[in-house]
Amino acid sequence: DKHQLKFNSDKDAKTLMEAIEKRFGGNTETKKVQKTILKQQFENFTGSSSKDLDQIHDMLQKLVSQLEIHEVSLSQEYVNLKSLRSLPSEWKTHTLIWRNKDDLEEQSLDDLFNSLKIFETE
Repeated sequence: DKHQLKFNSDKDAKTLMEAIEKRFGGNTETKKVQKTILKQQFENFTGSSSKDLDQIHDMLQKLVSQLEIHEVSLSQEYVNLKSLRSLPSEWKTHTLIWRNKDDLEEQSLDDLFNSLKIFETE
């Protein structure tokens, strides 16, 4: 998209949203650009080893909430799988077990992270 290059230097969501609103003035085009950028941020989301589980959860939850505000529907299973795949490599064993559970689509993101919190202290 032609506008993505202009916003590449904006690192956090607040700065990015301010730049988009300044550029487009909050019109229909702004909403389309915001939606596209949020989708890309969700797809590219990874939790780094320097962040703890709570920080990763908060960042992901904010992204999901923003997508919902922009009427982007994501299945619960898709959100949960994305969250598991985004965890740092030290979570590999736990994420493998969780990804293969039958009820993954029934777990809320909060429930999933609360279940993972149990293993964080080990």
